[in-house]
Amino acid sequence: MEVPRLSQHISTPNSPCEDMIKNLSLENIQLCERDGNKSQDSGIAEMEELPVPHNIKISNITCDSFKISWDMDPKSKDRITHYFIDLNKKENKNSNKFKHKDVPTKLVAKAVPLPMTVRGHWFLSPRTEYTVAVQTASKQVDGDYVVSEWSEIIEFCTADYSKVHLTQLMEKAEAIAGRMLKFSVFYRNQHKEYFDYIREHHESVMQPSPKDNSGSHGSPISAKLEGILFSCNTEFNTGKPPQDSPYGRYRVEIPAEKLFNPNTNLYFGDFYCMYTAYHYVILVLAPMGSPGDEFCKQRLPQLSLSDNKFLTCTQEHDGLVFHQAQDVILEVIYTDPVDLSWGNVAEIIGHQLMSLSTADAKKDPSCKTCNISVGR
Repeated sequence: MEVPRLSQHISTPNSPCEDMIKNLSLENIQLCERDGNKSQDSGIAEMEELPVPHNIKISNITCDSFKISWDMDPKSKDRITHYFIDLNKKENKNSNKFKHKDVPTKLVAKAVPLPMTVRGHWFLSPRTEYTVAVQTASKQVDGDYVVSEWSEIIEFCTADYSKVHLTQLMEKAEAIAGRMLKFSVFYRNQHKEYFDYIREHHESVMQPSPKDNSGSHGSPISAKLEGILFSCNTEFNTGKPPQDSPYGRYRVEIPAEKLFNPNTNLYFGDFYCMYTAYHYVILVLAPMGSPGDEFCKQRLPQLSLSDNKFLTCTQEHDGLVFHQAQDVILEVIYTDPVDLSWGNVAEIIGHQLMSLSTADAKKDPSCKTCNISVGR
């Protein structure tokens, strides 16, 4: 990997890295504006003899890396010393919207055997569409480059967090979960019109729907997993659900054993905050063998029902006993339909606190408590 200085010219590096497939760093990147099909960099000359990359292929895509390869005409191939890779978020190819504003999109790499790995969480985000184009270049004795024309522009999308990434996120959540408190019901807050609609159009059965885009951008459940959102946190002094709600003044309370029992699998889904001191943990409850269970098995870390830091179900002499973590706000997604007749619907006496709503909430990418060192 070439390590150019950040100046108007791409200069000879002080300490080149010998292996392109190692992680990129801030010093590995030099900004080069691209207008049309040819480079306009000061100090970079155009040379038609260098082969133009074509038939670009993107493979092995993760949330913060990908492999790239291409074909080239053999003409002057032995003169190529470097590749220029122009990487841009698809929504605006001419702007630089990365987390660090001083990080440009042009990657300058030594000409190594293809495919070549591009990796770096400061300029690659999960589940994000990008465009990429490539030039070949030949470094001259004076430090300047001659370059080919730009290749065609290719589009691709990065992946979600893997189970490995989610396990790292889960471990950070475990560190702040706090002691466990008893609870007895799962509850869902909505407006009266919601429950009237369920009774009239769905025979009083709440149906799963796709999860919104709140939380970590890389969470594989966002906009993909279908379920019904419940809460289970209780007030410390009463042991009962809070009387305030961000989602509406009506609440259905379902006995915990109806949704959480030995026939249910439990998964960790996400950990995030919204620029506040509150941290949220998303868990998934999926009846064994259900479509939601199959979805989660492939993508999410599974938790022991009786031994985890967030939500437990244990068998005691008088039946099932349930506990939830005190110091995080739990959002529990149940992946099957739920009949209102399993519980009770009633109006709460507290306030509707809209400021606490997590609907499509964006995660704070700078929080050290709930972020991991991969694409945000």
